[in-house]
Amino acid sequence: MIRAGRRHLVRTLADLAAQQGVRTHSYLNAKHHLVDGFPAPIGSAGARVRLYDAEQVDAFLTGQPIPPLPAHDDDQDLLDRRESADALGLSPRSWDKYKTTDPLLTEHQVTVGGVEHWPRAIVNQYQARRTSKVQAPSGRPTRSGDQVPRDQLLPLTAPLLDADPTITAVRVTEELGVHRDTAQDALLRLRADRIAHLMLTDPPLTPDQSAAALGYPAGQVRRATVRAQAVVRAHRVAPYLADVAHALHQAGWTATAAVPDIQHPADDLVVAALVLDGTSAPAPALVWDERHGWRTATSRRHPLTKGAVPPPPGDGIRYLAQGTTPPPDALTAALTA
Repeated sequence: MIRAGRRHLVRTLADLAAQQGVRTHSYLNAKHHLVDGFPAPIGSAGARVRLYDAEQVDAFLTGQPIPPLPAHDDDQDLLDRRESADALGLSPRSWDKYKTTDPLLTEHQVTVGGVEHWPRAIVNQYQARRTSKVQAPSGRPTRSGDQVPRDQLLPLTAPLLDADPTITAVRVTEELGVHRDTAQDALLRLRADRIAHLMLTDPPLTPDQSAAALGYPAGQVRRATVRAQAVVRAHRVAPYLADVAHALHQAGWTATAAVPDIQHPADDLVVAALVLDGTSAPAPALVWDERHGWRTATSRRHPLTKGAVPPPPGDGIRYLAQGTTPPPDALTAALTA
């Protein structure tokens, strides 16, 4: 727990790495926080995100005796998820349900170092007025459709993942009333995007290291780490695709110079589609595949074929230019050839 009056002293592993002037991945690889005598984390046992008390860490780094933390309980102590559940005699899973449905807990939630906490006084107040156990959500009714519009799925799932990096598709199904496959896909995409963002921010980080830094259990992110690498590649190729879109617009084949729509039909693949809606366009659309480069497509509405298998040449399908990233002028020349 974070003892009363010590919130400003909380440090994450990223903070400790910065304090010693190294990148997070280097700090984790060197295991500086696991050397003998290093102060113990202040969070509950088993917490995914490790938090430390800066006063204790500073004392250790300067060779001074490590000062003990206050031992007496205070109403302003901040309890994490597990500690709050223990105080009420609940399982952490039950606490996860109550914290999102009771206004008292929602209003007084405090996030420190990326970890949710609640003041001890609020936990005690909740316990005092709790007269019966809240029934767990019944989940998604059999044969019912998803209760969340597709365009709202990621925005609604993201806070659940923020609150609990270990959240499962079953939990998301219970919270949002969507099919388990829908929940699984949302978690996959969110975790992959966040792992990719961390890799782009700190390039030496591996996908597994990024996932661990975000608190994602290894068993839940095998597909997400694969997709994250594809997201990183998509980010790096985006400027080239934007240049191509500009060249096609200059040729009069597109109404706007919009960046192609990047997709991942398979977790480990990057493709992009660009609709040619100009009156003199030489094809309905173009598709870029990181394995095979550019090809024409026969449909503006559905330029991408199902799955990751590219279509064979013929019947309006032409593979264009040489290599996967030909210069834009070479691509436009190939289209008019």
